[in-house]
Amino acid sequence: MDLFEKCRGFFSDPAVAQAMGYPMNPRSAQAMGLYPYFIPLEQSEGTQVTVRGRSLIMIGSNNYLGLTAHPKVRQAAIDAVREFGTSCTGSRFLNGTLALHNELEERLARFVGKEKALVFSTGYQTNLGTLSALIGREDVIIGDKENHASLVDGSRLALGRLQRFRHNDIDDLERVLRACPDKAGKLVVVDGVFSMSGELAPLPEIVPLCEKYGARLMVDDAHGVGVIGGGRGTVARFGVTDDVDLIMGTFSKSFASIGGFIAGEKTTIHWIKHLARSMIFSASLPAGNAAAALAALDVMEKEPERVERVNAIAERMRQGYHALGYNVGGSETPIVPIMIGDQLKAIKMWRALFEAGVYTNVAVPPAVPAGKALLRTSYMATHTDREMDQVVSIFKQVGKAEGII
Repeated sequence: MDLFEKCRGFFSDPAVAQAMGYPMNPRSAQAMGLYPYFIPLEQSEGTQVTVRGRSLIMIGSNNYLGLTAHPKVRQAAIDAVREFGTSCTGSRFLNGTLALHNELEERLARFVGKEKALVFSTGYQTNLGTLSALIGREDVIIGDKENHASLVDGSRLALGRLQRFRHNDIDDLERVLRACPDKAGKLVVVDGVFSMSGELAPLPEIVPLCEKYGARLMVDDAHGVGVIGGGRGTVARFGVTDDVDLIMGTFSKSFASIGGFIAGEKTTIHWIKHLARSMIFSASLPAGNAAAALAALDVMEKEPERVERVNAIAERMRQGYHALGYNVGGSETPIVPIMIGDQLKAIKMWRALFEAGVYTNVAVPPAVPAGKALLRTSYMATHTDREMDQVVSIFKQVGKAEGII
């Protein structure tokens, strides 16, 4: 089939969309008022957003600590733009490295407990650059089947082989490790916090296996840094900082900015710095974003109560949903999934919540496994008790009306 003909078929023929795992094509969903993506926000002030003049409670954001609206973070970005302008107009490799980048890297390395850190322009580029730089033709990446798409794509870009194990299944991980060639370089790669389920990787069980089979361990802690382990992430939460070789994080969540970083041994980071194509051939992180991330880090260190608050809210919401009869899976973080199963039911539930004044996210295949469609709710330290009570009340009304509970 011609490439463009395939695209036209996806939008015009429901059978094509269904064959690709979607319950309906985007145009059909839009016509039915069931299209949950690319919704333009007119205003976004943390816990409240405005869509078409109507205010909704936001429980779909990754702004876990609520720092996008923090005056210190905003002012730091404004001041940096005034001093450095809006762009570096060059890569880190050539003319795009600022003193701000170096300061941020030093601070991040200390914060997560590693020798050195390296800042990229996005979290996605961080994973692409790190994996493709480290993994050679004879090497093997061993990844959890529910790893983030950026880890999957980074593994595909790398020259070595990708082997996957069942989600959080330690026995299956050992099976894969045992089958790897002895002489191969081995890198186990997992999310610290899985972005759809809110589950934690069982790092205390993974670390001994890596030691047993001579594998290195990389943890993508995009949803963990700033949120758990006192803000220092999943690795700190389990006390295995010295046993994990590479820690990855992003700025587009708790750090109220955009960008990403990888942290580890000095020599390893130096290698990635000179071989990561996604960094060398991309413009560097603008000064405003670097300054915002630095300011956010200041707030994290000086206001640890934000981490405590967001986790307390998440636990409150898990209990509230459970009491209503919802299945929230194995979440231990501010990501709390509402398991629906059927794709169309999940989308209709999303729409009903949206109309009732709650903005959340719906996840259908391929973002989640087939038959496991869910509503992804997530919480901020700045949510009020009143807002959370209102959300639970709306979930009760809508869940009954839609036949979910």
